[in-house]
Amino acid sequence: MTSNPALCTAIADRIATSPQGRITFAEYMDMALYHPEHGYYSSHAVKIGFGGSDFFTSPSLGTDFGELLGEQFRQMWEILGRPEPFSLVEMGAGQGLLAMHILNYSQLHYPDFFQALEYIIIEKSPGFQQEQQQRLQNFSVRWCNLEDIPTDSITGCFFSNELVDALPVHQFILEAGEMREIYVTTHKDKSETSFIEVTGEVSTPLLQEYLNLIEIDLTHPNYEDGYRSEINLAAGEWLGIVADRLHRGYVLTIDYGYPAHRYYHPRRSQGTLQCYYNHRHHNNPYINIGKQDITAHVDFSALERWGDRYGLEKIGFIQQGLFLMALGLGDRLAAISHQETPLSQLLQKREALHQLIDPSELGNFGVLIQSKALQPTEIGQPLQGLTVPV
Repeated sequence: MTSNPALCTAIADRIATSPQGRITFAEYMDMALYHPEHGYYSSHAVKIGFGGSDFFTSPSLGTDFGELLGEQFRQMWEILGRPEPFSLVEMGAGQGLLAMHILNYSQLHYPDFFQALEYIIIEKSPGFQQEQQQRLQNFSVRWCNLEDIPTDSITGCFFSNELVDALPVHQFILEAGEMREIYVTTHKDKSETSFIEVTGEVSTPLLQEYLNLIEIDLTHPNYEDGYRSEINLAAGEWLGIVADRLHRGYVLTIDYGYPAHRYYHPRRSQGTLQCYYNHRHHNNPYINIGKQDITAHVDFSALERWGDRYGLEKIGFIQQGLFLMALGLGDRLAAISHQETPLSQLLQKREALHQLIDPSELGNFGVLIQSKALQPTEIGQPLQGLTVPV
């Protein structure tokens, strides 16, 4: 598959003007995904859903995921004392499907909550933002940059679904017992320019500080030379901004990932970096440049530790399957057999619901909920999604 030539040229130019003729993998990934004109998320290259060519997400399976999240947000509003406005800040809203499902459901079933709702979308992709604005034109929705939200101004919930996995990561490898960073440079073969990896000293002491934060010691004998993985410093910067903007309420993060002891297990010796193209995944980020997604799993331990640092209290961590069952997905599954709908549609609906909770797929995603400035009586009210169903 061919890459985007203009993007490859831009990356090569960045490398040529960088010290030592190389850039960190994090810089490379940032350009590949978020270059303002030619990046994967900026150039209308993204195709989501079964009719698309890259990957599918929970919202693309139907309205249930958003509707069940709506139940959780409505309860958060109740716990906080029904504030007006209650701000829902969705970060990385994709096609706008999740927003549409949440807003439609809230308007129909919880009109008081809907009236109090202020829906804000943070979206870096111009193509996605245009699609969202068209899809949500019947609702009052505001678009802005995360940095433009005033400090300590949001009462409500910041939430994201499959956002953190797409933030740029640094890559490292162990050589002679030492952590070395993986850089990207150019390689000329005849008239073609391609990108190759080289290793060097770490670009920032923040990488070691990160490992100290999550209590991972790469000098332990279990870690052998050639061990390779990723560090997502951008996730910490992102969470710090979110915590700064949140006055009172919650942060809800849904994504695929592990706690640190599983993420950096010595046997996971090649990290978690994956590329997605045409509903297939592979681990070569140097092909299909600008035309494929690049992701890495989320280290939820780091989000929890950073949260502690930024004044966010961990409320709970649970698998998506259990989270959705606690919010009523089981009742929806049970009700399918009583619906007067053609059998083919019933089977399709049941399959979609099962995919949301399948422990080998979306059901194994992590759901992390953190809070800020809640009163003891408010913290004492358990969130419905964290109440594991019997």
